[in-house]
Amino acid sequence: MAGPHLAAPQAEHMKAVAAMNFETRIEADTLSGDNPLLDDMGQGRSKRRWIIAALVLLVVMAAIWFMVHRAGAGAAEDGDKKEQAPVVSVITPGRATIEGTISATGTLAARRELPVGIAGEGGQVLSVLVEPGQWVRAGQVMAVIDRSVQVQQQSSQAAQVQVARANADLAQANLDRSLRLVAKGFVSKADIDRLRATRDSAYAQVRVAGAQLGVLQAQSRRLNVVAPAAGLVLERRVEPGQVVSAGSGILFRLAKGGEMELKAQLGQSDLAQIAPGVTAKVTPVGSTNVYTGQVWQKAPVIDPASRQGFARIALAYAPDLPPGGFASAEIKSGSIVAPMLPESAIQSDNKGSFVYIVGKDNKVERRDIKLGLVTNQGIAIVSGLSGNERVVLRAGGFLSPGETIKPVASK
Repeated sequence: MAGPHLAAPQAEHMKAVAAMNFETRIEADTLSGDNPLLDDMGQGRSKRRWIIAALVLLVVMAAIWFMVHRAGAGAAEDGDKKEQAPVVSVITPGRATIEGTISATGTLAARRELPVGIAGEGGQVLSVLVEPGQWVRAGQVMAVIDRSVQVQQQSSQAAQVQVARANADLAQANLDRSLRLVAKGFVSKADIDRLRATRDSAYAQVRVAGAQLGVLQAQSRRLNVVAPAAGLVLERRVEPGQVVSAGSGILFRLAKGGEMELKAQLGQSDLAQIAPGVTAKVTPVGSTNVYTGQVWQKAPVIDPASRQGFARIALAYAPDLPPGGFASAEIKSGSIVAPMLPESAIQSDNKGSFVYIVGKDNKVERRDIKLGLVTNQGIAIVSGLSGNERVVLRAGGFLSPGETIKPVASK
């Protein structure tokens, strides 16, 4: 009996010792590092570190990708904008010598018009010897007037001259005979003086009669209507059988030397830009011929109502330049050196004239200008441009300052 009762307490004691030994081994294992649980915990920490590093790397790579993608998108967008910029023609005007011209119109006329009428007492016209358009020389007879009465008067006066000459010859003969008798005492000195006076008076009568004959002859010559100078007959206003006198007015009109002129009407400002001697090109209406002339006179006064005056352009005779006709003229007014632009490149608003030029990064810029001479080749720019700018040639009305364009040089 005693054996079993002692064995049970001893067994319990052995279990307690074994349990203590097990705990002691666990702590020892734990302290010694051979614990598998502790090994699993260390490996977990290392994995977390790798995961965190991988996440950081992914974030950095994502940030870099985003930045690159955004930069590429911006470049693509800028490229798209450049591709969408309007194509605009531009021109570089440079500088050129520009001949200034002034356009004018006016009436053709004879430079020196000669009206011809009756210089004498007149009479009936017997014949007219010239027609309009014919050339005449100085002193040429253009019309003959009846002079039958004047011829008789000349004949009568010529007879009077002969009578006076005969009386003078007789007086001279009487004086000569008396002088031979003075030495013999038959004639006194008083008689000699009287005879000498008679002789002188007779010769004076001869001269008087001759002068009167000359007057009649001159009057007869004045009955002929003659050309006062060489020139072109412009107009005839007399016919055979017509009775004319000093009050009949103008019978013929001549252009002295055939010279013509254009009376070009100009404004006060244009008239101030020209001087006598400058060249002008004249084109008659209805003709394609161009004639070269020179301004020989400009009006010394300006019409106060119209503020205009005349520039008189001398022209040589030509069949296409009939007096009274209408013609246009291009008058030279000096030259300047400046850029020149076509009218399509010039814009204007309430601030004045301006152009668009291509600035930095192909941006449109406004440039105010001042216009000068207007020619067939374009308009001179007297200020605002140096000539080296790229100027928008056309479509300026559709652009605005600051707008990006794609400039293309105009050919």
